[in-house]
Amino acid sequence: MKFEKLFDTSISNESIKEWKAQGKKVIGTICCHVPEEIIHAAGMLPIRVRATGCEDNSEAETWMSSLSCSFASSCLQYLIDETYDLDGLIATDGCMMATRIYDNWNYIDPDKKDHYIHISAAPRLVNDLSLDYYKNELKDIKEGIEKFAGVKITDEKLKASVDLYNETRRLIRELYELRMAKNPVISGTDTLKITLAAASMPKEEFNVLLKDFLEDAKNRTPITTNRTRLMVIGSALDNPEYMKVIEDKGGLIVADALCFGSRYLWEPVELDNNDVLGSIAKSYLTRPVCPRMIDLHDELHEVIQNMVEEYKVEGIIYEKLQNCECWGGEGFYLNDLMKKANIPMLTLDREELMSNVGQLEVRTEAFIEMIEEEY
Repeated sequence: MKFEKLFDTSISNESIKEWKAQGKKVIGTICCHVPEEIIHAAGMLPIRVRATGCEDNSEAETWMSSLSCSFASSCLQYLIDETYDLDGLIATDGCMMATRIYDNWNYIDPDKKDHYIHISAAPRLVNDLSLDYYKNELKDIKEGIEKFAGVKITDEKLKASVDLYNETRRLIRELYELRMAKNPVISGTDTLKITLAAASMPKEEFNVLLKDFLEDAKNRTPITTNRTRLMVIGSALDNPEYMKVIEDKGGLIVADALCFGSRYLWEPVELDNNDVLGSIAKSYLTRPVCPRMIDLHDELHEVIQNMVEEYKVEGIIYEKLQNCECWGGEGFYLNDLMKKANIPMLTLDREELMSNVGQLEVRTEAFIEMIEEEY
């Protein structure tokens, strides 16, 4: 079976359709501070709301603020169009625009009696008080889902879901380790397709597919045509075509720090059997996902620096969405960081819709040529 069929990045893929055909419920999540394990433990399918392939978000833009990012408006467009076949939606305030997706969709179509709709808060500092607060937020989600699904989410069910998701995390790390090789057998474009598929299908099914792929990886032809090794960091990036434009110019993307890439499922949940929900809360709040966390900037920078060294990165592409609240100013810190590490960094502004491909090609080509001269 072709790669694209195995790891389907479409919003309404066959896995979701088959799940719904069995009479099971699908819950969308907005941003990365809604633990999918809680939804999974209730026998429902959590999928990450994204905007992959959106070509027209004009209707959604009439509802969103002019200061909204195009990723958020494109996600809202898919919700308005019912591209997603959801039974519920759980959002968190990962950024201001994440909450605006939720607010506007709820306002546009308030008649959702058969849906579970909820928004929770994730603190931006990590301390005993904030961890306790976040745990209570997750408790509200858990109780709401139990009522909606008509099931009891026991600690045993939560532990089983955590074990399953930790297996996904382990497999994704194995996938990324393939890219450490001098001539990797998988591109950054295909890696993103795999992690996007992970966000939109049952992990039981995904884990089997990824295990088979990893087993077969030794039979894949190594990539030898690349001109340089790149890392992509920055705003929510859920479009493999963006990566492909870069790689078509010879810049092999061997690593990333993206919330739809390595940052989606990476750090395992360390379980305390005496406080399962607290373990999940601690894991999700303390992992360095993006600059939203006020006191985790150093940890995020360490993640980036470690990947630069481990994956032998020769240049960084820092892409940020126009009006991105979280990543908008992070470049000032990262510029200094990369200068000290002697790693060139290209900063690119972008929109969710692929409207500036020509500019991306020109700037990527120039960046790669500069790296080639230095190396």
